[in-house]
Amino acid sequence: MPSKLINGEEAATLVALTLSEHVYTSKPIATEKSTAEVTVGLENISVKDRALSSVLMPSTALLQTIPHLYHLNASQTGQVLHVSAGETVGYGDYSHIMAVRQAGLGLLSSGTVQEVYDLAVISHAVATITSTPLLHFYDNRRLANEYTMVETIESTLLLQLITPEHIEAYKQKIAPVQQSAYLQYKASLEHQSIDVLKVLEETMHKFEALTGRHYSPLEYVGHPEAEVVVVAMGAGAGVVEHVLKHSLLSSKVGLIKIRVYRPWSEAALLTALPVSVKRMAVLEPVEDCTSTWNPLFLDVAAALQTSEKDHIEITSGQYGVKAVDFTPAMIHAVVRVLQHQTPLPRRFAVSDLVGDEDVHAAVDSTHTKKEKEEYIVVGHPHIVKSFVKGQSKRVQLYTLSSDESHIRIASSSSQFLPSLIQSTDSILVLDASVDASEAIRHRLAPQGTVAFTIPQIHVEVTLPFSVKHALYEKKAHIVLVENKRELKDIPTLLKKGTVFEIPATWATASETLIPTTVAAVESVLPVETPYIRLLSQVFQDRLEIANATEGASIWSASVSHPSAATPEFGYGKLVSKIQSQSRLIDQVESLLKDNQLSNEAFKALSHWLLLIKTPTSTHASITEAANSVMGVLKDHPLLQHSSALFPKSNWLVGSDSWSADPGQSGIHHVITSGENINMLIIDTTPYSSGQEQKLQHQKYKKDIGLYAMNFGSVYVASVAVYSSYTGVLHALIEADAYIGPSIVLAYLPLVNQAVNPVNTLKETKISVDSGAWPLYRWNPVLEAQDKEPFTLDSQRIKKDLEKFLERENSLSQLVLSSPTYSTRLGESLELDVKKRQEELKRKAREDYAKLLSGLGGAQGPPLTILFGSDGGNAEALARKLATRAKSRNLQVRLMAMDDYGDIQDLSGETNLLVVCSTAGQGELPSNARDFWKALNALVVGDINLGDLHFSVFGLGDRNYWPREEDASFYNRAGRWIDTKLESLGANRLLSYGMGDDQDADGFETGFQAWQPEFWKALGVKGMGADEEEPKITDNQMKINSNYLRGTIAEDLLDTSKGNLNETNGKLLKFHGSYGQDDRDLREERKKMGLDKAYSFMIRVRMPGGVSTSQQWLVMDELADTHANGAIKLTTRQAFQLHGILKQNLRSTIRGINHSLLSTLAACGDVNRNIMVTPITEVPEIHDQVQSFSVDLMHHLAPKTNAYHEIWLADELVAGHAVQDHEPIYGPDYLPRKFKIVIAVPPNNDVDIYAHDLGYIAIVKDKQVVGYNVTIGGGMGQTHGNKKTYPRPASLIGYVDAADGVKIAEAVITTQRDYGDRTNRKHARLKYTVDTYGLEFFKEEIEKRSGVTLQPAMPFEFKDNADRYGWTKGKGDNWHFCMFIENGKIKDTPEFQVRTGLRELAKWHTGEFRLSPNQHLVIANVPESELEKTKAHLAKYKMDNLAYTGLRLNAMACVALPTCGLAMAESERYLPALVGHLEQAIEEAGLRDDAITIRMTGCPNGCARPYLAELAFVGKAPGAYNVYLGGGHNGNRLNKLYKESLRENEILEELKPIIKRYALERAFEETFGDWVIRAGYVKKTITGLDFHD
Repeated sequence: MPSKLINGEEAATLVALTLSEHVYTSKPIATEKSTAEVTVGLENISVKDRALSSVLMPSTALLQTIPHLYHLNASQTGQVLHVSAGETVGYGDYSHIMAVRQAGLGLLSSGTVQEVYDLAVISHAVATITSTPLLHFYDNRRLANEYTMVETIESTLLLQLITPEHIEAYKQKIAPVQQSAYLQYKASLEHQSIDVLKVLEETMHKFEALTGRHYSPLEYVGHPEAEVVVVAMGAGAGVVEHVLKHSLLSSKVGLIKIRVYRPWSEAALLTALPVSVKRMAVLEPVEDCTSTWNPLFLDVAAALQTSEKDHIEITSGQYGVKAVDFTPAMIHAVVRVLQHQTPLPRRFAVSDLVGDEDVHAAVDSTHTKKEKEEYIVVGHPHIVKSFVKGQSKRVQLYTLSSDESHIRIASSSSQFLPSLIQSTDSILVLDASVDASEAIRHRLAPQGTVAFTIPQIHVEVTLPFSVKHALYEKKAHIVLVENKRELKDIPTLLKKGTVFEIPATWATASETLIPTTVAAVESVLPVETPYIRLLSQVFQDRLEIANATEGASIWSASVSHPSAATPEFGYGKLVSKIQSQSRLIDQVESLLKDNQLSNEAFKALSHWLLLIKTPTSTHASITEAANSVMGVLKDHPLLQHSSALFPKSNWLVGSDSWSADPGQSGIHHVITSGENINMLIIDTTPYSSGQEQKLQHQKYKKDIGLYAMNFGSVYVASVAVYSSYTGVLHALIEADAYIGPSIVLAYLPLVNQAVNPVNTLKETKISVDSGAWPLYRWNPVLEAQDKEPFTLDSQRIKKDLEKFLERENSLSQLVLSSPTYSTRLGESLELDVKKRQEELKRKAREDYAKLLSGLGGAQGPPLTILFGSDGGNAEALARKLATRAKSRNLQVRLMAMDDYGDIQDLSGETNLLVVCSTAGQGELPSNARDFWKALNALVVGDINLGDLHFSVFGLGDRNYWPREEDASFYNRAGRWIDTKLESLGANRLLSYGMGDDQDADGFETGFQAWQPEFWKALGVKGMGADEEEPKITDNQMKINSNYLRGTIAEDLLDTSKGNLNETNGKLLKFHGSYGQDDRDLREERKKMGLDKAYSFMIRVRMPGGVSTSQQWLVMDELADTHANGAIKLTTRQAFQLHGILKQNLRSTIRGINHSLLSTLAACGDVNRNIMVTPITEVPEIHDQVQSFSVDLMHHLAPKTNAYHEIWLADELVAGHAVQDHEPIYGPDYLPRKFKIVIAVPPNNDVDIYAHDLGYIAIVKDKQVVGYNVTIGGGMGQTHGNKKTYPRPASLIGYVDAADGVKIAEAVITTQRDYGDRTNRKHARLKYTVDTYGLEFFKEEIEKRSGVTLQPAMPFEFKDNADRYGWTKGKGDNWHFCMFIENGKIKDTPEFQVRTGLRELAKWHTGEFRLSPNQHLVIANVPESELEKTKAHLAKYKMDNLAYTGLRLNAMACVALPTCGLAMAESERYLPALVGHLEQAIEEAGLRDDAITIRMTGCPNGCARPYLAELAFVGKAPGAYNVYLGGGHNGNRLNKLYKESLRENEILEELKPIIKRYALERAFEETFGDWVIRAGYVKKTITGLDFHD
């Protein structure tokens, strides 16, 4: 007979399709090679035409088919119902089966997958022969989903069981017609004469003759003189039989297996029962809430009573239902109770009986070890199924919902145990992201083997701590095997694995919950999702959104209910609910007046009524009162509308299309109704949509906020989630609290109708900053309290809004008295104001230029110099030319190109000089684009340039775009302008001049050759040398600063500008701050005639990144009060605050120092923050290396008093009032910045080879005895300049721990004296080492320190990643390293991390440690606070570590919009790029592989990209250089692979590489090593060969 690997559900389906003409099913099924007609949907079940039919259904659908079941019996139709019994989670549940046992159907129960097939065949045969409907059922989870080899029956044998004569007789039988009650009664007696049970027995005997497989309706198994007997059916009976045959063979125990439950035969039961029986237990997976006793128990008990066997004690036991398994230990427990417990309990739950003795007794001995193999495989069930299909032996496969597969393999023909494997010697984990700790802890035999398909270097990072702890507890043997995509021979695979020794630290690893894996690429969500999530978070169960609930989005209404998205629809729905509550209040008042309630009910209703009618009542108190009413009244008719008892937050959510005509839409109805309804209206119009589009919008869009505020009784707020998250929360809460209509206008701009967080953020910032989308709140409640009702939360407002505020009272009165008054307030006003402003600016510039010309007394020819400059070189060159032109007596006007007024004014110019650099891919700089746009729009005839003489000098880098197809980008911006001016008829003074950064002196080479020719062409002759003063170098600036004072104190008092002057800005870095501006806003603010949006960044000096809870709270508060609402964890293990205004700079630094932190030397040409490995493998080591870092910090800190005077003293000290002494740095400090790190092997998370000075801790007996010292590392370089390069640090020797500080001072002073002070691009220590040689440097260090460097001690770095999750600390302390993407601590609707950490810091007694990779360690959590901390982390989703290895090992610098050096996005873009790459990673099966990926916005290397296996370095907006081949443990530089790739090109290049890596890599070979072996890049040895 043919065998097939199928499960129980497939077995029943196979029979139904073979023996039926029509199959009805609850879900689609495969129908290959079947002629049966299949109907999906149980509502269409029919018994017409006496066709051979069957039904495949779950037992949960039985109750709804009860009318059909009775009809089946009455119509004498032989339909067969194959039913999988139970819910989706339990072992089995016959509750629904038992509920229909009186419907007249025959009931057959299967106990194995083979029985499911066989009894299905028997059911069809009997149903056809007897014209009786039969219900064949089997356990839903256990049998329906268990795969095993099933012997099927050939069609020739089936024809012997169900003959054509049987089928013909069935079809010819006349179905009963509707008749009188008497005739129906007579017909039923006639039908009852058919003995269905006898036919069943005969068919089973015939089946045995054909197949050799024996079945009977009821079967006894066990000792012939049994004293205790168990009665069971289904898979549960199989478990009992297994235990009897293999564990209780000699005991006087028996089993009665029930296969045919209806018709029920008491005689068969009593015949099978041994006369020796004294006690019986009836086991059923049934939960019948309507009866004290279970159905089978009642039938057995009745049979015993009628036969007068009262001496037999009988009990009822329940198993299954919610439990996932029914185990041999449970059977032992039942038998133990039957044999020994007195008195016998009348009913019990089987799982409650199990004790340790039962577990020990339940030894699974179905087969001997030689006959049977048992494995548990975790993950990838499809691979497991393929493996099982390929077996030649008999197999059993059962997979839990957790992807835990149980496999039994045997050569004999005996039945497998229908239960989970209780103890196995081998567990194979195919997917390490699945938590296998439960399988290891409860199912692995002591000292059993666990195999993982991951490289050894990934074990620590990949395995959950719960798994590590379970492995240690079980003393498991761990082997690491090849990462197979298919399984063939598990024993051989295990034998070939590499043995992995369990580290001692796993003994104290703690379990942590691993949440659901985050999808690599999220599905596209509706645009309004951020605001909907905020509503859900704030109002939770109270939230009631009344409109657009059936649509995919508020912008795409439901096709079936298009009107449901309108405000009118939602308004009507909410009004109905409000009226329903009003009617309920009336009913309650009436009930209370009738005084017919109990005292308890009267009190509860009175309290609720008082609260609901009191405006100041809290929602929580009303809800509590409503719950009390529900509990007291219970079935009272009043509770038919119980939902009206509870307070709701009523919302209508709409788009900006609602603003087309507020006066005629539902908005007006809501406003004038006075009802307590809130509206959230989302506007997606981007600010940069273009003037024409804006004008088009103005024609149809009205300002709903103004419209509503004119009524005076509406709460109005204008918010933007990408500008102020807390502001949105505040507005939503205020709107909900306001009794009356509320409107919240929410901004979410879309560029090109696409959802892009970076673009949305930029557009929001521009709109808010310019006043195009002001943030404000209008609360009428405050007006009633004689307070100002209007609160402005942004800096600017639109002119029409300003005008409204000026005439607020009169407008409000006018609107109230005349509702038809138009509220459109001068839509073109802003455009008129801007135009007038531009005219005034142009006139002012002209007048100012004329004034300067008059004061200078210049009599020479006029010269207008325009510059376009992003980096500052073109502007500096233009200013130099202007100075020289003035010295030559020319009348000079100097300005940026975009500051030039009307382009037509060029016709009035005499001489024009344009100095222009090249940006991006040959584009104009940001301050030249409007000028070029206007110039390029002109055609011949639009302007007369016949009198204009011009010259253009361009700046560029011929190697910046090395690809041949990109050669045209070189100096293209200047060439465009030069060509355009000539085409318009202007006269060229001199051929186009070009400065090239690749020349010996950079652009100066070309400039020096071009400049004399320019003066000659201009007619300026006989002039001497240039008169301008030489520029002060940075080194001289430091000397002149009087130990870092400069004039910072005076500059801080100047409130006329938002920044410091250039010199003070550079000196400010030494004090821990950088001056910045928001580059997202530059262009728009320039158009508005505004200065740049200046602000300051402050970095905190904190050795090792250690912060107390109190210090964390201070930083959190400062982030709100003085910064932009976010805390940045930097790549230097320090706090960073952004967006601090000049007037808040001093108070912010003071606040930081009051918390005992400092910003001194966090930046600047000194030793900066010292980095330390935050979690050491030996916990006792951290305190030692942390103490060393503090000693270094104090010793190397600048000694100047300037910091205290400027920032901390009550009075500012200016000038040279105080003189200082710097014993280490001297008055000119270091040539460039200096960075120190301390690494503790095996973790290189600090990237020791990227820094000037590194210490590698050497540990013996839990003590740091000394350090290996490295020098000369550094990351920065300049695109196109091969004289600059990153360099890995060099190992120079070993020193004792006591000499560490001396070595540091010696290295720093050597760099101080020998470092290059003439060229800052060549001033880092790495260039000093390469210039003088390593041996010279070592000798100098030994001479200055008095310490002899010894040979380096052996050590090993395994990776440079963070140690995520829980790790054991010193004593009873624990640490948790959490994932913070790119180090940004900021609340979002999806992840409220800042709030979670703030609340944690309020009670956390340990400390916070910032990781070198921008993540966070919650350190020193006491054992007593461990569970509380875990719960808190879970509450705020901060315990989520279920990310890909790629994302967990990704890091980016800040870059745009605040970094002035950034050429491209980094922090804001890397998460999106990683998301795209994750798709390829998942497809290649590399989800958990740790590939180090880093991104920076410029080549300076703040995120240490040149040590990454895969790196992206910004070169222009949207374009990146791609580097490959860095060492996985951070010990090798990568190399340039491809230049200037955009996103689509990056993905096209990398996806095939990732796929190849997955297929071709050697065991444990990392990505960085493989790309070198595969030939994509060469190996980089030192910095000098980086560009080779």
